Amino acid sequence: MPPADQAEGVEAWFGPAPDLAEWASASFIDDAAPLRNPDHEHLRSASIGFLWTNVPNAKKGRMVIGTAEPGAPQGAMGKWGRAKATLQVTEWFGMVPDFIITIDASWWLQASDAEACALIEHELYHCAQDRDEYGAPKFNRQTGRPVFAMRGHDFEEFIGVVRRYGADAAGIRELIEAAEAGPEIAATSIAQCCGTCLRA
Repeated sequence: MPPADQAEGVEAWFGPAPDLAEWASASFIDDAAPLRNPDHEHLRSASIGFLWTNVPNAKKGRMVIGTAEPGAPQGAMGKWGRAKATLQVTEWFGMVPDFIITIDASWWLQASDAEACALIEHELYHCAQDRDEYGAPKFNRQTGRPVFAMRGHDFEEFIGVVRRYGADAAGIRELIEAAEAGPEIAATSIAQCCGTCLRA
């Protein structure tokens, strides 16, 4: 849990969440994890830094409660800007992790267990191992470590296309079958609250 005084404070705050990182790995990634998800197996060798924040965030008119992003600073910034961003990340985590997941601490304090699990897994799904042109997992030739990348959603389609032409035409048959089978853990509602998703 984030510190309540920081989560509800008026000063903008970002703070490392090593306990949340440990819990996420122990819950979803490790071999003995009670909610182990084989879809996250590639993350066993990834370093993932978690941050709490109390800074309200919205994109495209929707509240953002979590984001996943590469650990190394991205985007167009000058040499000093990149150096400052890298220094900040290193001060938070002691190194530059493969991924950083940021969670809205105020939301987390009122979330149900199922909502919290759903959000963390959603963000973990954005953290992927890169693939080559043949679809095989990529590895760094010098280190042998996996090459990591951000992952988009499994599908994006208009409801009207599905309504008019069916799930097969839209390529979402597996999604519909998964929905019809019902939730494996619990029903939740975190749709449209991920900042990573809203970047597109």
